[in-house]
Amino acid sequence: MSPPAEGDAGCRPLTEPEEGRLFWRLRAVTAWAIVRGMLATARLRLVLVVVLSAVFWLTLYLLFREGFAFLASIHANVAPLLFNTFFSTLLMLVLFSTGILAYAGLYTSREAKLLLTLPARPAAVFTHIFREALWFAGWGFILLGSPMLVAFGRVRGAGWPYMLLLVPFMVSFITIPATLGAMLALAIVAWLPRYRLQATAGAALMVLLALAWLGWSALVTPGEDALTPPWFEQVLARLEISQQRLLPSWWLSTGLLEAAGAHGPRAGVALGESLRFLAVLVSNALLLQVVARWIARHLYRTGFSRLTAEIPSRRPPRQRRIDAVLAGTGDRAASPVRLLLVKDIRLFRRDVTQWSQLVVFVVLLGFYCLSMRAFHYSGSYAPVVGFLNLTVIGLVLSTFTTKFVYPMISLEGRRFWILGLLPVRRDEILWSKFVLATVGTVVPCLGLVLVSDLMLALPGWVMLVHSVSAVGICLGLSGIAVGLGAWMPNLRESSAAKIAAGFGGTLSLVLGSLLVILVVALTAVPTQLTILGSGAIRESAGWLALLARVGTWRGVAGGLTLAVVICALAVAVPMIVGREAFRRLEP
Repeated sequence: MSPPAEGDAGCRPLTEPEEGRLFWRLRAVTAWAIVRGMLATARLRLVLVVVLSAVFWLTLYLLFREGFAFLASIHANVAPLLFNTFFSTLLMLVLFSTGILAYAGLYTSREAKLLLTLPARPAAVFTHIFREALWFAGWGFILLGSPMLVAFGRVRGAGWPYMLLLVPFMVSFITIPATLGAMLALAIVAWLPRYRLQATAGAALMVLLALAWLGWSALVTPGEDALTPPWFEQVLARLEISQQRLLPSWWLSTGLLEAAGAHGPRAGVALGESLRFLAVLVSNALLLQVVARWIARHLYRTGFSRLTAEIPSRRPPRQRRIDAVLAGTGDRAASPVRLLLVKDIRLFRRDVTQWSQLVVFVVLLGFYCLSMRAFHYSGSYAPVVGFLNLTVIGLVLSTFTTKFVYPMISLEGRRFWILGLLPVRRDEILWSKFVLATVGTVVPCLGLVLVSDLMLALPGWVMLVHSVSAVGICLGLSGIAVGLGAWMPNLRESSAAKIAAGFGGTLSLVLGSLLVILVVALTAVPTQLTILGSGAIRESAGWLALLARVGTWRGVAGGLTLAVVICALAVAVPMIVGREAFRRLEP
C-alpha cells in the first residue's frame, strides 16, 4: 500500500476545534466506561451511594431551612450578608484548592506526562486536565451548597425560575476562581520553579490573612448580644467589603436574590435582572478560559521542562526528628510497622496538595473558635453553639479523611508487591494506617473543640461530653476511611483526588457525614435538655414527658454511651470487612 500523498487529510495535523472535540470524546468515553463498569459489577454499591447521598442532602436541606426561617424572624435583610460572605470566602478557597489540584494534574500526573509526548497543543492538554480539576473542586460545593440555596428559595417562596437558574449560576461562578487558580499555578511553575513551594505557601498565607481580617472585622462586635437586630446591623456595616460590586460573589448572590424575588407584579423585571447577572458570570468565565488557554500555550511546556530539568540538591537528605523518634522507639518486633508509619508521614509531608489544604482549613477553624468570645452567647445558647462547632469540625474532618486517608492503600499502586515482601502481616499494615489516621485527626479535632469550649466558657461536664464525642468521631472516621479503602482499592490510579472522587470515596464521605450527625444528635439533645431543665414539662404527657426523662443525667450518659457504641461499630465493621478483602488482594 502506497503512502498517502502530501496534503492528504489523513496526515494533516488536527485543528484546535478538532483537538478539543477529541479530548471531549476521550473524557466522555472514560466517564461512560466508569459508569458502565459500576452498573455491571457494583449496582448495590451504586444504589447505596445514591440513597445515602439523598439522605445526606435532605438532612442538610432541613437544617438550612430551619436556620433561614429563624434568621428571617430576627432580621429580614440578613440573606445578602450571608450570601456575599459565604460566596466571597468560597471564592478564595476554591482559587487556592483548584490551583493545587491543577498543579498536581498538570505537572505530576502520569496522564500529563503521556499527553505531552503526543502531537497535541499545550492549550488542549491544559483544558483537558483543567476540566478534571474543576470537577473535583466544584462537586463538593454543589453537593453542600445546593441544599442551602434550595432551602433559602423555599423559605422565601421563590418560584420555578429560581430553581432552574441555580445550577447555571453555581457552575459559572465556580469556574471563575477555578480558572484563576489554574492560571496562578501555570505562572508560578513557569517563573518560579525552584520556589514553587514558597510561592504556594505565600499565596496560602495571603488567603488566610484576608479571611482572618474579614472574620475579625465581623466578629469583634462589643457591647451587643449575638443574634439580635443591633448585632446584625453592626455586622452588616463591618462586612461591606464582601459586597463589592466587582466581586463575582456579589454577582452570584445578587442574581440569586433577584431570581428568588421573581414573583408578583415585578416578576419580569426581577427575572431579567437575574439573567443579566448570569450573563455577566458566564461571559467572565468564558473570557478567563480564553486567557488561561493563551497562558497555557506560552507557559505550560516551558514550566514543565523547567520543573523536570530542575537540578536536585547535592546535600545528603536530612532525617527529620519525628522520623528518627518513630523509627527508634519501641521493641524490635514492631520496627517494620513503625517504618511504614515513617514512610506514610514522609509521603504526606512531601505532598503539598495534601498538607496545604489541611493547614488552611485548620487555621480557619482555629481562628473561628478563638473568635467565639466576641459573640457574647448566653448560658443557654453556648452549649448549642458548642455542638454546632463540633458538627462543623467533624464534617470537615470527614472530608479530609475521604481525600487523604481513604486513598492510602490505593496509592501504593503497582509497588504494592513490595509490601508483600516485608516481614509483616497485612493486618499490621492496615492497622498502622488506622493509627496514623487516628492520631492525625484526633490532635486537630480535639484541640479545636477544646478551644471552642473554652471560648464559650462551657461547664466542665459539657466539655467532657464534647471531648469524648470528638475522639469517637475521629476513631469512626478513620475506621470508615481505612476500612473502605482496603475493601475497594484502586491500585491503577496515582491521583488521590481521582481515587477520593470515585464510588468508594463518595461512600466514605456520606457514611462519615452521617456518623458525625448521628453522634452529635445523640449527645446534644439530652445535654441541652439537662441544661435547660425539664421541670416545666415533667407533668405533661406523650413525647414531652419522654423528653423530660431524656433531659436528665441518665439521658446524657445513655446518649453518650450509645454514641460511643456507634463509633465503635464504625471502626469495627469497616475494618473487619476491609481486612478480609485486604488479605485476599492480589495486585
